[in-house]
Amino acid sequence: MRILFTTAPGYGLTFPVVPLIWAARAAGHEVLLATTGEMVDAGARAGLPVADVLPDHDVWRELMRVAREAEPTPEFARFLAARGLTTAYEKMPQDGGPFSLFTLTMTQGTIEAGRAFGADLVVHTTDHPAGALSAVALGVPVLEVGNRVSWSSRDGSSSTGRNFYADTEMSLALRAQLGIPDGKPEVIARVDPRPPSMGGLVDDEPDVVDGLPWWPMRFVPFNGGAPVPEWALRREERPRIGVTLGTVVPVVSGTSSLSVVVEALGEFDADVVLAGRESDLADVAPLPENVRAVGFLPLSAFLPTSSLLVHHGGSGTTAAALHHGVPQLVLPAFADNPMSAEIVVKRGVGLSHDPTTVDVEAVRSAVRELLEEPAFAAAAREVREEMATQPSPASVLERAVAAFPR
Repeated sequence: MRILFTTAPGYGLTFPVVPLIWAARAAGHEVLLATTGEMVDAGARAGLPVADVLPDHDVWRELMRVAREAEPTPEFARFLAARGLTTAYEKMPQDGGPFSLFTLTMTQGTIEAGRAFGADLVVHTTDHPAGALSAVALGVPVLEVGNRVSWSSRDGSSSTGRNFYADTEMSLALRAQLGIPDGKPEVIARVDPRPPSMGGLVDDEPDVVDGLPWWPMRFVPFNGGAPVPEWALRREERPRIGVTLGTVVPVVSGTSSLSVVVEALGEFDADVVLAGRESDLADVAPLPENVRAVGFLPLSAFLPTSSLLVHHGGSGTTAAALHHGVPQLVLPAFADNPMSAEIVVKRGVGLSHDPTTVDVEAVRSAVRELLEEPAFAAAAREVREEMATQPSPASVLERAVAAFPR
């Protein structure tokens, strides 16, 4: 079978699907990842064949402009006009929000890649309807995969841009421009990556919503590959505390909260691991002696030997800590970050604080509580153990192939 995987061009939007793509390839299927931007290189480094569906434009940069309610760059405005999508672009705020920019700009290239590839099946993430629209254009079924432990929802409300299936002005303009037939794709199933105790499915309790089956799947973290330092393999007597703000928050919101965290952790007898792009950490200085800046080292390199993770609430980051049974302190920034913080606190695996008001003493108090109160570590271990019992990506892929309409 030839399977086209489609994702939006962000680390947290693409990386959660990589283990499923590996599973498909290991099972002997032909696979192709359709994405753009930094994810083209990141996917290739993960060992995947990748098609760049928008090679001449930085759609992530344009998304940042949309989020700030800024006008598109002149070259991007010309690109939209040339494709007859200016009106559809103007309708995004009411028709789908900023993430719809990915659907608007990436659908044509995804269709072309899928047609050239000869796709039999499209696997698209819930927040990337370009995959669903491409499946309609190609006349093939889809498997919809949740890539966020904070967004999956069986009421259907979580699919950002789902109204591309409706007759909005934006969707009509895009369908007309690309010749996409009316209607929705044939959906084999929707896949939910959440742990059962955090809203996910219990495997022996089938769930059908709007006539479509929902399947559980274990969240297997992938956050890049790298040589693992020798120190990261050892669990020290003193606690190891990981700190990260991901790849988006430093660009959009700055690193002021990170500076507060680093200062606060300087007083602890702990090994503090500060992970992030060097350019994003330039203003977080000077570093206390117990803080180790490790650049873009994948979280999975040091989370297995960590006692705590302080982070921004990115869904992939949250899920990686859950997978490794590590308590969390979440400083939620925007988008789905507050939802991640909410489920972390509700399940008892961590604490949360508003990053705009956090100060050194608040961080110190929260970290002391998380390290000294055993209930947090116990709850984190419970979630890790229940995640380990969920169906693997390989078994979900096998199930999808078995359910494929012949």
